[in-house]
Amino acid sequence: MFTMKSGSAALILALAAFGANAAVTITVSCGTVGQDFEFCKKATDEWSKKTGNTVKHLTIPQSTSDILGLFRQMFAAKSTDVDVITADIVWPGSLKAHLLDLTPYTKGAEKEHFPAIVANNTVDGKLLAMPWFTDAGVLYYRKDLLAKYNEKAPTTWDELTATARKVMDGERKSGNADMQGYVFQAKAYEGLSCNALEWIASFGGGAIVDASGKVTVNNPQAAKALATAAGWINTISPTGVLNYGEEDARGVFQKGNSVFMRNWPYAWSLSQGADSPVKDKVGVVALPKGADGKSAATLGGWNLAVVRYSTHPAEAADLVMYLSSAAVQKDRAIRGSYNPTIPALYKDGEVLKANPFFGTLYDTFTNAVPRPATLTGAKYNEVSAAFWNTAHDVLSGGVKADEGLKKLEAKINSIRRGPSW
Repeated sequence: MFTMKSGSAALILALAAFGANAAVTITVSCGTVGQDFEFCKKATDEWSKKTGNTVKHLTIPQSTSDILGLFRQMFAAKSTDVDVITADIVWPGSLKAHLLDLTPYTKGAEKEHFPAIVANNTVDGKLLAMPWFTDAGVLYYRKDLLAKYNEKAPTTWDELTATARKVMDGERKSGNADMQGYVFQAKAYEGLSCNALEWIASFGGGAIVDASGKVTVNNPQAAKALATAAGWINTISPTGVLNYGEEDARGVFQKGNSVFMRNWPYAWSLSQGADSPVKDKVGVVALPKGADGKSAATLGGWNLAVVRYSTHPAEAADLVMYLSSAAVQKDRAIRGSYNPTIPALYKDGEVLKANPFFGTLYDTFTNAVPRPATLTGAKYNEVSAAFWNTAHDVLSGGVKADEGLKKLEAKINSIRRGPSW
């Protein structure tokens, strides 16, 4: 028999069921401009259509360091203004208190990704981020110009220096006064830490801090590496490179005004765009090595994480799983040269057709040198800032390499403040 009481109860249950399935709005931070935003919006729009939920995009700064600073402020306030963030490969350890464990939501999908990246994103037994794309520094070069001057892609930094000078001088004499030999990321920020780590590791100088936690950066090989790089400034590299980030270097190279460029794989698809002055003139190889060292590329890449303060954690996690899926990663690889974190995609014919160097440099991407972020944890940002500031001082001529590294060792040990991190 239907009564007012039973009818009210049924209505409440119906409303509760409706609310459980009601569409929600998820706010995501995944790039503000350019192809980062374009590709992320495409994928989030697809997820919205599939689920009926809405995605709002949070505007963030351009600099990685500034993005981290913004997130730290938001997390300190336990803000619910963002649900999903893209996290740099070096962040999980320092942000562990603010990220949701994704293990209950993955259904084992993390097993499809590179184990090293999954391990990097797993802190205290919790999977705090899903791999989105990986990165490693590579060397771009002008195939046409090297052929013109009967040169080949360099395998050592000495070869790069000599070839860059030869081609740059020849092109300037031919009328291109803006031609540079080598452009890279040398302003005082995380990108310089990546470049400087590559130089030092390629000279056999280690990786700032060793596996035991000991500061090892103050050594002769590291000093030789930084001194070599300092010698490029105002010879094969413009003084302005001291203020270059990734896009500044790409702008010079893609306009046809540099022989060589160090950058991440994303720059490939842009260099091959229909309106690119260097379309079909670019080659990509592993970064050079020191005389007695081996090629080294810094491990980069970004991951997707759910903020612990999200009011819709299940939906946010579902979005993360969609964005990190093989289908989305394949699309990003083909259209934007973003390196997948799923090994199977490096054997995909369509991916390799769009990015030929994905196959030839597979070992470079899978054996890249990690920054000491997991080891130093919450103190990594301080360690990296000390490292990039020292490298910048050496490059700009403010301090000799050996003196700068001696001071850096003392600085990092003061950050450490004890026998362990």
